[in-house]
Amino acid sequence: MPWIDSLFKRMQEVGASDLHMTSGRQPMLRLHGEMVVIEEAPVLDARQMGKVLREITPEGNWAQFEADSDTDFGYALPGLARFRANLFEDHRGPGAVFRVIPEEILSAEQLGLPSSILDLCGLHKGLVLVTGPTGSGKSTTLAAMIDHINQTRRDHIITIEDPIEFVHPDKQCLVNQREVGGHTQSFKRALRAALREDPDIVLVGEMRDLETIEIAIETAETGHLVFGTLHTTTAASTVDRIIDQFPADRQAQIRTMLASSLKGVVAQTLCKKQGGGRVAALEILLVNSAVSNQIREGKTHQIPSMMQMGGKQGMRLLNDSLQDLVVSGAISGAEALAKSVDKDNLRARLQGLGVDLTTPGVTPPPARAQEPAPAGAALGSSEPPAALPSEPRRGAAEESGAEADDPFERFKKLRGR
Repeated sequence: MPWIDSLFKRMQEVGASDLHMTSGRQPMLRLHGEMVVIEEAPVLDARQMGKVLREITPEGNWAQFEADSDTDFGYALPGLARFRANLFEDHRGPGAVFRVIPEEILSAEQLGLPSSILDLCGLHKGLVLVTGPTGSGKSTTLAAMIDHINQTRRDHIITIEDPIEFVHPDKQCLVNQREVGGHTQSFKRALRAALREDPDIVLVGEMRDLETIEIAIETAETGHLVFGTLHTTTAASTVDRIIDQFPADRQAQIRTMLASSLKGVVAQTLCKKQGGGRVAALEILLVNSAVSNQIREGKTHQIPSMMQMGGKQGMRLLNDSLQDLVVSGAISGAEALAKSVDKDNLRARLQGLGVDLTTPGVTPPPARAQEPAPAGAALGSSEPPAALPSEPRRGAAEESGAEADDPFERFKKLRGR
């Protein structure tokens, strides 16, 4: 068993979302949004870190890492989860970040997605965007939406991802999942090819560049339902971001195309729950004729006002979601204010409700068991940790001297190896 697998098991045990590996530092987890140290784990130097990461990295990705100093890939631990991996080089040496992707896809009901979002899954053409900062749960929401379609429709779904995250089994739909780098050279190449592959629904993992955005809009205009993601925080800024990607002399044309093809934007932000865990605050834009006219005429600054008036249709602003979460006791007033974009508006709302805006959120516990693990136990496992990837055998005297100063060797001894 690769040594790092024991850290992945620890992630699952404590409910962490990310594992951070940095040369010269103890491994760390992102737990309920905060960074905490795995206190039982040793500090790995650059040489040891390289060997630990090399053990689980595919050959092609390792060659790319050596050439470019970074690479992305997916890693699966059967029976536990999949992980999205990014390897990088910094001033300390090799490092990596692993994002957990649960094997079980959470349903729309489990995530508490409102009916207005599920209605977007019933569309047969158009562009639907799920946006938010990195780590805001965009992939989880999109996976739930695709799974809902997979259970309720009989269509052909093509996903283009980098890397493949949630694996969708065929249910009512046929699902083909393509990975950038492994199955196709780029998002734009795969998206062009998808038009010849008889899709009903296309998921674009990231709309990174102008050409990918343009093809996605064209695909939506030609009678397909297209889902995509962007790193924007509000619905209105999402529309501006797409238009601003294009040269000034093309923006009027793109506004017209977007006005007819865009059907909805779900902008989400993860907040720390009181008592531990995280919950998503959602901003939902549903493009009706009034919003479509605002996009076409370049009056996107009026979209928030249109959303306020569209509450009965299922639209909502981020501050509406944050206020509801505070009133329900899910998050603190201070946390809501920290996540808000229009802070003055939310502060006035919460003060009017008598909400305390000074109480900080709950700090998560350290990422370790409350009682020391027994000798011979891996981190969060009943099995002993695997040894560091093998090195050339040294002489006994050299080994004994090196072990005395090697934190990894001390860690193995502590665990009964």
